[in-house]
Amino acid sequence: RGEAEDNVGDREIIKSPSDPKQYRYIVLENGLRALLISDYSGPTEDGESDEGEEEEEEEEEDDDNDESEDGSEDGSEEDDEDEGSDDEDDYNEGKKKKGNAEKQSAAALCVGVGSFSDPSDLPGLAHFLEHMVFMGSEKYPSENGFDAFLKKHGGSDNASTDCERTIFQFDIQRKNFKEALDRWAQFFICPLMIRDAIDREVEAVDSEYQLAKPSDSHRKEMLFGSLAKPGHPMGKFCWGNAETLKQEPKRMKINVYKRLRAFWKKYYSAHYMTLAVQSKEKLDTLEEWVREIFSKVPNNYLMVFLHLFAFTVVPVGKVHALNITWALPPQEKYYRVKPLHYISWLIGHEGTGSILSVLRKKCWAVALFGGNSETGFDQNTTYSIFSISITLTDEGFQNFYKVTHLVFQYLKMLQTLGPQQRIYEEIQRIEANEFHYQEQIDPIEYVEDICENMQLFPKEDFLTGDQLMFEFNPEVISAALSLLTPEKANLMLLSPEHEGQCPLREKWFGTQYSMEDIQQEWMEQWTGNLELNADLHLPAENKFIATDFTLKPSDCPDTEFPVRIADSDRGCLWYKKDNKFKIPRAYVRFHLISPVIQQSAKNVVLFDLLVNILGHNLAEPAYEAEVAQLEYKLVAGEHGLVIKVKGFNHKLPLMFHLIIDHLADFSASPDVFSMFAEQLKKTYFNILIKPEKLSKDVRLLILEHSRWSMVDKYQALTAGLTTEELTEFSRSFRAELFAEGLVQGNFSSAESVQFLQYVTDKLQFSKLTAEVPVMFRVVELPQKHHICKVKSLNKGDANSEVTVYYQSGPKALREHTLMELLVMHMEEPCFDFLRTKETLGYHVYPTCRNTSGVLGFSVTVETQATKFNTELVELKIEEFLASFGEKLNALTEEAFNTQVTALVKLKECEDTHLGEEVDRNWAEVVTQQYVFDRLNREIEALKQMTRDELVSWFKEHRGQSSRKLSVHVSNGSGEKQEEKGKDEDLRSSAYGEVSKLTFLPASPKVEGAIAIMDIPAFTEGLPLFPYHKILK
Repeated sequence: RGEAEDNVGDREIIKSPSDPKQYRYIVLENGLRALLISDYSGPTEDGESDEGEEEEEEEEEDDDNDESEDGSEDGSEEDDEDEGSDDEDDYNEGKKKKGNAEKQSAAALCVGVGSFSDPSDLPGLAHFLEHMVFMGSEKYPSENGFDAFLKKHGGSDNASTDCERTIFQFDIQRKNFKEALDRWAQFFICPLMIRDAIDREVEAVDSEYQLAKPSDSHRKEMLFGSLAKPGHPMGKFCWGNAETLKQEPKRMKINVYKRLRAFWKKYYSAHYMTLAVQSKEKLDTLEEWVREIFSKVPNNYLMVFLHLFAFTVVPVGKVHALNITWALPPQEKYYRVKPLHYISWLIGHEGTGSILSVLRKKCWAVALFGGNSETGFDQNTTYSIFSISITLTDEGFQNFYKVTHLVFQYLKMLQTLGPQQRIYEEIQRIEANEFHYQEQIDPIEYVEDICENMQLFPKEDFLTGDQLMFEFNPEVISAALSLLTPEKANLMLLSPEHEGQCPLREKWFGTQYSMEDIQQEWMEQWTGNLELNADLHLPAENKFIATDFTLKPSDCPDTEFPVRIADSDRGCLWYKKDNKFKIPRAYVRFHLISPVIQQSAKNVVLFDLLVNILGHNLAEPAYEAEVAQLEYKLVAGEHGLVIKVKGFNHKLPLMFHLIIDHLADFSASPDVFSMFAEQLKKTYFNILIKPEKLSKDVRLLILEHSRWSMVDKYQALTAGLTTEELTEFSRSFRAELFAEGLVQGNFSSAESVQFLQYVTDKLQFSKLTAEVPVMFRVVELPQKHHICKVKSLNKGDANSEVTVYYQSGPKALREHTLMELLVMHMEEPCFDFLRTKETLGYHVYPTCRNTSGVLGFSVTVETQATKFNTELVELKIEEFLASFGEKLNALTEEAFNTQVTALVKLKECEDTHLGEEVDRNWAEVVTQQYVFDRLNREIEALKQMTRDELVSWFKEHRGQSSRKLSVHVSNGSGEKQEEKGKDEDLRSSAYGEVSKLTFLPASPKVEGAIAIMDIPAFTEGLPLFPYHKILK
């Protein structure tokens, strides 16, 4: 190990015992602070260092590559990652890795300035600058040069603007890391910011604002801010749009170009910047690079000091929600105590005695989130926001004063009892376990988190400051608690039922709201001597916290891939002992396959209800387990129930048994049933009004035979269902099943078999009478161009979507890999042509499609109907594909090989944590393909591909015989929304009729295209491909 000894990190930085990385903190002459993170672990034979390791804290979020202040959607969205055959592997999943090569290198830079520093006459300037610095530099002038360089070497990048910080990050294959760092650093040294690019990029910013407009969480934030005192930074419009960055400055004779450069000069100064870089280089090498490259970042040494009721709202989606919010003095300095974390832990608790537990029993609420999201809007140097957000049922909405009353009673109880050391220590222990046995995360996410922590915490707490609870300090907690009083609270009630009663409008997002005084009698009850409520009490001791972290010995030979260790006509189990990550965690997944789900749209709806109510029945008993990091998820798959449990293995079987027991004894009271039927209606509705979701629904409705669409489901639900029907369905669902499971992690094979045993013993089901295919049959499209144009279901939403899909057919693994390569070649030119040059929209992307085993590819553009009609977008996509064809023809062998190498490297990239390996294996089990070494096979196929093969493959799809389907979702009207008479706008509801699709004829602009005006009539006469799995 002599080699690694000279790679010693900074001892003062506290890190997890499970963290193999070395850290060093340096400050450059110009004031830039950098943290170097080395993954180096000694050289291998070829002199390159390399060794398996993993990457921090696992999140299972699907990263939408969204830039800009990204508020999470309001929790009301039931999980819509329907598993299994439903959706094609969208491109990213194909990229997954096999686990022997090294992981990506990554860097992130955080500038300590954000939208709160926007000048008052140019709202959105900070966010606009974040876009502009990326458009070429003096050293590397090409406008899309950096992106092109990253795409070529399997990298990616992103940026986001918050209230007081702006973060930039990228990752790339290690051998190109130094050059990428140099190219990226130029944006902070000498960005070009060309005048003509400014005009085009304003369109991208505007498009991003249009996409954010329909989001209720963004609207809520803007509205809350608009009520702040004049001049308070909270009231700023952070997004920016064409109005604030183009039209208005023109009228006011403001030179945006000059002001942008001045803002860059003033704030993008080295002493406001923190940088984190992670790679498999030694610390000395990283230090040398960072000093050489980043010392050129200018420093201006100006010390800039950043400036230190009930209302009802009409949301876009169908949801009733109550938000109770307090603005507190800034809490960041108490990060060692984390008072708000302690308080929100109790308020958000879901076990007996909690606010939500009482509300659920009364059928008044389905979800509650308490606390402070630690984003810039919620927590900064000016203030901290503490909010409690409750998703109400219709009945809860009628009783919203009583709901609020309950919350105030709980707070009063916490104030009376004072901070509890037992509870604080329980939270502390859970966080400490999580940190001690942490799983590693993707480098690009890790450096992004760390460079932000570097702005907030002292050096020794860079890695722990946002996570650990260091000291119990009752005074600090009591001080925060004492501010959470009824007098200081803002109540915000969101409901579509307020439509027409809200005369006020928020300026930027057009949210309708009204302000009212709280009813006197309630105010008196709250401010007087508030009675405590006997149903509310503190949580009992948690029996799910793991205490045994020993690693189990193997009881069978180690294998590289899962093996089947149990198999009968009622179920089978796949198993792999973890011998790579060596942490005391495990993953258990089951797919309970049933023939009854797809029998009718009504059954699909009953199944959704079953899964949602099962989740509701589990919420209270399983909450303690969830809190102790035993996570579970129930998913209504297309062909069965998917159960996922993960976490420390010690108490995991308890959690699994709890779920199976509740499924075995499933029941639903009429109250709960009607509450969830109501809720599901809203969920379906909220999916249908999003153009991108509707577009996917329509496309799959055409392609997948005997599939039930979201509209069918909405109709079945609106027609009315009964508790008896649900009980009957749950009985027939459990009558015959096939249970297929996967267990990975720290369990022996003998323990693993017990999981399957428990399922079959407890549920007592019979074997399937006939095999249930876990996929659909797919329609063979005719060799023509068809367009299906549907009207968007949310009249107020200006966003439309166009997807052009080319069907390839049931192909082998080799062709799937070839398609992936093609799409990878297409990504950057597609972005450059459709977004950068044509400015059609913010989201433009090509995708490799695998629809129930049938291959294809598509190009999607999300745009605004107010700017472009969908036919024009369709023609521009065609124009892009034609120009891409020419590009491919001119492709050199060298460029082709570079791209192949990049894709091979991505597939070889090692897993950062066990969850990635499990996801990949589970995808094989749930589709019953069982090709666990798929990545190796794809890599072999890639290595044999030729440039000519790629070129002719693309031509084949574009020739006379191509099977082409375009789906347009458009709000029909080309005219701008805002110009309608205001009165008419308040009277007519923003929602069209949702229970049926409106087909629009395509305009004659698209030559030779045939419109689909009736889907069943169109698909009826078409041949079906046989069921197809991609096995070799």
